[in-house]
Amino acid sequence: MSNPFLLSRVLLQFNSSDEDLINELSAATFTPDGSLWLGSDEGINVERLSLIEPCVFGNHQSYCLADFIELFNQDDEIDIEGIDYADNYLWITGSHSTKRGKPKGKNVEKDIQRLATIKTDVNRYLLTRIPIVNGELLKVSSLPDNPEEKLTAACLQKTDASNSLMDALIDDIHLGPFVTHPLPSKDNGLDIEGLAVRGDRVFLGCRGPVLRGWAVIIEIKVAESAPGILTLQDIGDNGKRYLKHFIDLNGLGVRELCWQGDDLLILAGPTMDLEGAIRVFRLTSILDRSADSITGQVTGELEPLFDLPFTPGCDRAEGLALFPCLGESDALLIVYDSPNPIRQIEPSAIYGDVFSGNIFG
Repeated sequence: MSNPFLLSRVLLQFNSSDEDLINELSAATFTPDGSLWLGSDEGINVERLSLIEPCVFGNHQSYCLADFIELFNQDDEIDIEGIDYADNYLWITGSHSTKRGKPKGKNVEKDIQRLATIKTDVNRYLLTRIPIVNGELLKVSSLPDNPEEKLTAACLQKTDASNSLMDALIDDIHLGPFVTHPLPSKDNGLDIEGLAVRGDRVFLGCRGPVLRGWAVIIEIKVAESAPGILTLQDIGDNGKRYLKHFIDLNGLGVRELCWQGDDLLILAGPTMDLEGAIRVFRLTSILDRSADSITGQVTGELEPLFDLPFTPGCDRAEGLALFPCLGESDALLIVYDSPNPIRQIEPSAIYGDVFSGNIFG
């Protein structure tokens, strides 16, 4: 495993009215027009920044997802934890997780009760794709070079309180108990925090559960069966509705995914509410798999690349994307939740990190 080399930093400038965003960034991806799209673990919006000078992104625009798709409601947060771009669509996933009450340190009895309170924000059960043309999100569009091909916003089929993927997982021997007894995300419960899309195949990286040290990537195949509705399709050799890929991330869970060619780069960190190292891995050959799989590091298909610098209490890396920088096409942009205050140079501007891609081999 190599030592990381900090190649550069990028300045992310948001609107002054959105100062809280800089502390809540949880996902990142680029689109072909050069826009940087960012997700937050609060609210129901997705954010777009444009490159305004080398290593400086600004011209912030915020898009309310309710303008493009039907949410469960207008009140619950989506808890966006994964963003990817594929085939003229911006894909977004919520965490699919529950949350436990947090003590506030003011009243002992109330704090104890909060620790017994588990809440579900149903908007977290969102997996959606939205057309994007020339850097703009659209509800319905067509390809500029092929007007006959329509692009439509759509979501994975909803149920009363979740979606069709959660229903499919109920009887799963590994993940079913975490669905039927919804353990909160910070308690090693089900928590989707990574998203990578290739064609009609969607890879969902789980921060939790981590099972005996093995993290999980769920793979599904989707198709639009009715306007605005994506349904699960048979996938793999046995015609299942999902595949499970177990990976040895040294006991860590998935925090984000992004493609490097046909390989997956995996940002991994502690699954529970713990302070600890954040590590980047590379997983090869996942597109060649047509059944459930388990991959250790001795196979050569899974390789730890480097650990990010560790600062207790802050700089929780949650978003990554390949970013051409200083002559390197595969440099890696990292954005942080709960960033170190020294990154913030203005009330609504903060630095992200760019690490050299030379270590990727």
